[in-house]
Amino acid sequence: MEFRHLGSSGLVVSEISYGNWITHGSQVEEDAAVGCVQAALDEGITTFDTADVYAQGRAEEVLGRALKGVRRDGVEIFSKVFWPMGPGKNDRGLSRKHIMRAAEDSLRRLGTDYLDLYQAHRFDYATPLEETLRAFDDLVRQGKVCYIGVSEWRAEEIERALKLADAMGLDRIVSNQPQYNMLWRVIEPEVVPACERGGVGQIVWSPIAQGLLTGKYLPGQAPPAGSRATDDKGGGADVLAAHGLDDQELLRRIQDLRPVAEELGLSLAQLAVAWVLQNLNVSSAIVGASRPEQVRENAAASGVTLEADTLRRIDDILGDRVERDPARTVSPAERP
Repeated sequence: MEFRHLGSSGLVVSEISYGNWITHGSQVEEDAAVGCVQAALDEGITTFDTADVYAQGRAEEVLGRALKGVRRDGVEIFSKVFWPMGPGKNDRGLSRKHIMRAAEDSLRRLGTDYLDLYQAHRFDYATPLEETLRAFDDLVRQGKVCYIGVSEWRAEEIERALKLADAMGLDRIVSNQPQYNMLWRVIEPEVVPACERGGVGQIVWSPIAQGLLTGKYLPGQAPPAGSRATDDKGGGADVLAAHGLDDQELLRRIQDLRPVAEELGLSLAQLAVAWVLQNLNVSSAIVGASRPEQVRENAAASGVTLEADTLRRIDDILGDRVERDPARTVSPAERP
């Protein structure tokens, strides 16, 4: 396993992280979830990403139990705050009230006294940014959070947060967690340049496009049994349709990537994970899994270098099926 700095901070993270968005507490049984975490540790992964809203807190609880007994200073635990965690008007968003309570709840569920990284899960237009940044800064000063970050923020929002933090003498964000893969490159035109200037690193999710880039979904054929497309617990076919499951031409082009991967001795999933890691602004790529062997396969992408001609071949194959519009990064206009 290779390691990288999280943005310009001193925190070092494994370049492949383990995330439990759609698995722990909902899609797989706890024994399997614990097995996946153990496989991640065995492969040298030290960075674990979750959020309070994943399975409404159960994902944090499962991850906490799975990491019990592991030396706390030997791993990095990330969580997030924003989405509704109760029926009340203040059970959501990035107000001081919600951030402070949500942080305490996440620490309790995870069974730890501090988070290595605490992230604003979306931008909150209903809260002054100064209030949000001050609350995060207080958590850092209390020793409950080491670093702060954001997820799916636009370039102008990230730049504004950095400018405000500097002006107010507050802790700066060091990371952004966007969706990023061969097919979804919306961060490249604006977010990545802004983050490079500001010392913010990307912790990217969905590097294999919810499984689409594994090549297991074949054009003209029904999704294989046991795949995410046949499991409604994690969003199932609806989520994959949004990523292109119903686009037969896209499925054909993904199959055309197979020779590229095979020439390098990689699976399609490994090629996809290695591809996002070629972007030097990416600090870590989050992989999820429902089986330990999936963790082991994805972890093997660490340290892989793709030459320029390989990257060009990938671009040529995918062609106009790549989304690059930065306007596709959107936070809710109102609190959900």
